[in-house]
Amino acid sequence: MTATAHQPPQIARANGIDICYETFGDPAAPPLLLIMGLGGQMVIWYDEFCEQLANRGLRVIRFDNRDVGQSSKLHGGRRLTPFELLKLRFFNIPVAAPYKLLDMAKDTVGLMDALDIKSAHLVGASMGGMIAQEIAISFPHRVRSLTSIMSTTGNPRLPPPTREVAMLLMAPPPKTKDEYIRRFLRTWKVLRAGSFPEDEARDVALAERCFARGPSPAGVGRQLRAILASGSRKPRLHSVTAPTLVIHGKVDPLVHHAAGTDTAESIPNARLLMLDNMGHAIPTPTWPVIIDAIAEHAHGANAQAA
Repeated sequence: MTATAHQPPQIARANGIDICYETFGDPAAPPLLLIMGLGGQMVIWYDEFCEQLANRGLRVIRFDNRDVGQSSKLHGGRRLTPFELLKLRFFNIPVAAPYKLLDMAKDTVGLMDALDIKSAHLVGASMGGMIAQEIAISFPHRVRSLTSIMSTTGNPRLPPPTREVAMLLMAPPPKTKDEYIRRFLRTWKVLRAGSFPEDEARDVALAERCFARGPSPAGVGRQLRAILASGSRKPRLHSVTAPTLVIHGKVDPLVHHAAGTDTAESIPNARLLMLDNMGHAIPTPTWPVIIDAIAEHAHGANAQAA
């Protein structure tokens, strides 16, 4: 990929808010949007990861979801309480939310409109996978292919997160930069569910980059409410027509690997790629397999549509 193929971050007006995005690769190549998960800024899709996908003949677009990074911050929604979670789990009493995943799906479609992209390959991780699923359900004509990574249908019968991860999610937000960096390192150590020295060595720099771009604890809380308020997509996923690839780790402590199986079984003709020793992250050792799978899936869908 040439230097001119990487465009620096820009702001687009989409669905009534500002979305910060960045592109890699040939502008004429098939577009592929990377949608990040809960509280994750677009830079969690590592630069090198994006570059390697772009080198496979794709125009890669990563962006900050609403309420994180340099995209618009919204308002409303108090911090989620354990009592609300108990009411949802045992009595099916909905969680109140300022917005839902469908609104975040409309953000993504709005970004595509702003970039004059009629349809794109969608790759979503965790909450990003949920958003991508929602787009495939609600805006099927905008989706060339769907890749859902370490995500879920929202089926309430699936196993919950481990206690350690649940406690991390419910912990009070950090108040200082040092606390933010320590929490960042601890969170990714737990989510990776293993030892990945190469990734751990660059966590401090990544944490500092995210902090400099603007942490938003209240925004993360609103995103979490959006997930919980949106319910299960499982019945509606049967209508998805986009070629679908589901990728999941067998040791995922946040979204149990049963959720990957459930997602693949819920979408007609979906292909499931289950990876050993992968938790709730995309560590560097998994890149060759995952990048190959995403690129082959996207180009296969292009060929099928031609």
